[in-house]
Amino acid sequence: MTEIKRRGIVAEDLYELKTVNDPQFSPDGSKYVFVETEINKDKHEYNSHLYVGTVEGKVTQWTFGDVKDGSPRWSPNGESIAFVSNRSGKQQIYCLHTNGGEPKQITYCANGARNPIWSPDGSKILFTTSLAHDESVTDKEKKKKDEDEKKLEPMVVERVRYKSDVAGFLDNKSQHLALVDVATGVVEQLTSGEHDYTAGCWSPDGSKLTFVGDISEDSDYNLISDVYVMSLQDKSYQKITNSTGNFSTPSWSPDGKYIALIGHEQEFVGATLPKIWLYSNDSAELSCLTSELDAYVGDCVAADFQLGGSNPGVIWNEDSRSFYFLLSNHGSTGVYYGSIEGEIYPSLFENQHVYALTVKNHKAVVGISKPTEPGDLYYLDLSTGDINRLTNVNEVFLQDIELADAQSFTFNAPDGWEINGWVMKPFGYEEGKKYPTIIEVHGGPHAMYANTYFHEFQVLTSKGFVVVFTNPRGSHGYGQQFVDAVRGDYGGKDYLDVMAATDYAVEHFDFVDEIKLGVTGGSYGGFMTNWIVGHTNRFKAAVTQRSISNWLSFYGVSDIGYFFTEWELKGNFLVDPEKLWNHSPLKYVGNVETPLLIIHGERDFRCPIEQAEQFYVALKHQKKPTKFVRFPGANHELSRSGNPKLRVARLDHIKDWFVEYLV
Repeated sequence: MTEIKRRGIVAEDLYELKTVNDPQFSPDGSKYVFVETEINKDKHEYNSHLYVGTVEGKVTQWTFGDVKDGSPRWSPNGESIAFVSNRSGKQQIYCLHTNGGEPKQITYCANGARNPIWSPDGSKILFTTSLAHDESVTDKEKKKKDEDEKKLEPMVVERVRYKSDVAGFLDNKSQHLALVDVATGVVEQLTSGEHDYTAGCWSPDGSKLTFVGDISEDSDYNLISDVYVMSLQDKSYQKITNSTGNFSTPSWSPDGKYIALIGHEQEFVGATLPKIWLYSNDSAELSCLTSELDAYVGDCVAADFQLGGSNPGVIWNEDSRSFYFLLSNHGSTGVYYGSIEGEIYPSLFENQHVYALTVKNHKAVVGISKPTEPGDLYYLDLSTGDINRLTNVNEVFLQDIELADAQSFTFNAPDGWEINGWVMKPFGYEEGKKYPTIIEVHGGPHAMYANTYFHEFQVLTSKGFVVVFTNPRGSHGYGQQFVDAVRGDYGGKDYLDVMAATDYAVEHFDFVDEIKLGVTGGSYGGFMTNWIVGHTNRFKAAVTQRSISNWLSFYGVSDIGYFFTEWELKGNFLVDPEKLWNHSPLKYVGNVETPLLIIHGERDFRCPIEQAEQFYVALKHQKKPTKFVRFPGANHELSRSGNPKLRVARLDHIKDWFVEYLV
């Protein structure tokens, strides 16, 4: 038998790879629906479709065309699936009968509709839509001519929060809740005004629903989110949290007695670990179920591949006493079991990334990714631990590809703290040879590198680079003290952690070339890259992506700058600007000798492009080796969900820069 000659992966292979996500069990647990996403090579756009599978392994495609279909949700009787699609030109909600036929559009909202949630009796669907202050949910879709004319009008800004990296300029729009009658199409608006509302869940009897928001007068400044319960009889509502932090993903127990929440009370502001909370409808008391659990409830993995997921939150079992949820810890995410009595233990926790979860009768469909597996769905018996693969969407393409695995290691920082990292060998690795090595730093900083597929890492290893990635202090996955340790100390011990990872790799992996070292990262990782090249000449090349260089200007230009700088640097722009300047890489730009490639999206409102412009001009003015690559129309999500053509171009620029200076 002829042996298959494999090759390393290249950036353009992104067009060949598919993702599967958002599995949802049918009411009887015999089937599941999920979303498969691929890239249209000709249009450089994402197409996503609904597939339905059986637990025995049969999978059938249900929607087709050059469209984006997502957020599938079964009707309570299992006869229909509601989903969101852009097939009308913008996102609207459709229903597809399980006996076949064409999808039927059921919303016609002027600004689209999303997040469908069926009522328990299946007669109505709760959804979310954007509305300007002078709009109603009953307004029909606008003509393109009207929208084009409005672009010529000046935008009047009166709120401090007037833009969002994902949504762009908010244009006086807020997120509101509405109901649509599935049979008649009649729409009823539930909320109005200038506040944002996020849909939660229905009570089991259908008389109430939950939503999330901050409806106080100072919502721009409070920076909290509460959970409310609304009576559908008179639209009155009551708050069940205490305006002390951030709560989300409410989930009603089947017997109606409890509402489970995920959230925290901002003890460490943005670095606080989320916990599971329980609200008793009988006693009207809220308590934390996982107060002693020093781990992140949910999925906090930093990756660049999975698309179209949703936060499963707490998934109740039929006994209304127990539930399942995702948990992230030490570079992996898994499925955990919990109960209202406080029991917590792992049901599936291995060296992998569980990025999707749906549960029915102690059976689950999970999405799993590993460094050498982009992601597939598996059927898991939570009682026995038995697990079987359901999909293998990239099997044919990957037959000719050799992916690099990631080897975990731990090391000690200069102050003795234990830090976790990974190393990936290059394609065609030969014993005894040394290879140029790239240190990767994730964004956040409150996120976690993990045992998951990372396309950027694979592209670099296939070109002959060793890739080392690590979780310095400030990362999630290692407890509350660890994630909080970076606040007020950006560029301090977190910098020493990254350098210690570099030292460890050079000392313990004889294939690492200690002379040919590079470093790169995005967002916080871009900040750290800028900081590194301003404090050491150890690296022979660097690539900074969607970075922060100047905290003083970041305060006013970022969509989160006015609170993030105080939360993370523990410095106030108005009171102590010197604190912000001391932590700004731009202050040390005169020290930079490392050739630096600067990559940034022109529509990035999280870390606006002026951050890159300042650093680039300062380097260029000194005639330092640098290049600036601007990506039109790209926001902060460029590397993860941006335009495929730009994603590929970005990877090629990174690869080519390191080839030029390290090979």
